[in-house]
Amino acid sequence: MVMRRSEIAEFTAKNRAILVRTEKIYGSTPREAGAFMLVGEKEEFGTIGGGQLEYIAIDKARQMLRNDSKKSELDVPLGSEIGQCCGGKVFLSLQMVDDEIAAELQNMMKEQEKNLPHVYIFGAGHVGRALAVALKELPLRTIIIDEREKELALVREGIECRLSALPEVEINGAPPNSSFVILTHDHGLDFLLARQALERKDAYYVGMIGSKTKRAVFSNWMKKHVGQHGAQQSLVKSLICPIGGGKLNDKRPQIIAAMVAAEILMHTDGRHEITSGQQGSAYAQVGGKI
Repeated sequence: MVMRRSEIAEFTAKNRAILVRTEKIYGSTPREAGAFMLVGEKEEFGTIGGGQLEYIAIDKARQMLRNDSKKSELDVPLGSEIGQCCGGKVFLSLQMVDDEIAAELQNMMKEQEKNLPHVYIFGAGHVGRALAVALKELPLRTIIIDEREKELALVREGIECRLSALPEVEINGAPPNSSFVILTHDHGLDFLLARQALERKDAYYVGMIGSKTKRAVFSNWMKKHVGQHGAQQSLVKSLICPIGGGKLNDKRPQIIAAMVAAEILMHTDGRHEITSGQQGSAYAQVGGKI
């Protein structure tokens, strides 16, 4: 799961909580150093990897809450003695969350959110809405854009929407290394947006919904509008169309969305820090009590 600053603020505001953090790891472990979770008296937020390791940490954290303990540590071997077969070892710190620690956590997540790769979805139709849902829990900032207010009203709550009569402006204003998924109701608009996104030359991913035939039509359209044969060929080569890998002959919006989400991650990972280690590195950037 992706931990958002607003969710941490909400959790710490309504719960007495213990911050459980993976300080050191040895060998094979379910999460990286820096991974953390919050444990309240009746609920938890985040994960340090699940399994018996997490059950042990939650149990210890709730003992601390009952006893009003401020700090503790756990050294947990991940072997048969706890019913976990990772084979490594994890050293955990546990700390009561006060106002200062809560603020530090929110600052940390603010830094992380600033650096999330941006994904712009053009078109709030069935596939666009399904893709926005598929991306919502991933370490990405997802924005869905349409000029149709009625379609945007159908987007699930909590997903960032932009009503825009000139969607190409959103491409111009996007930060470097963004991803663009073009799913509008108009092939002509699709072509204009695809060209504009490709001409940036800094996008991690440019995908356009359609068939191999649509790709061929777009290639011919680019020849007319870009002019230089080599230049247009290079741009078209960077376009993903059809989207989703084409491995499944299933056109249900949710299936297409799942395939495209995986495709975006494959294009982004390794070029931007979106892996689970991002949480740990963001943690290390923030000073103070934690």
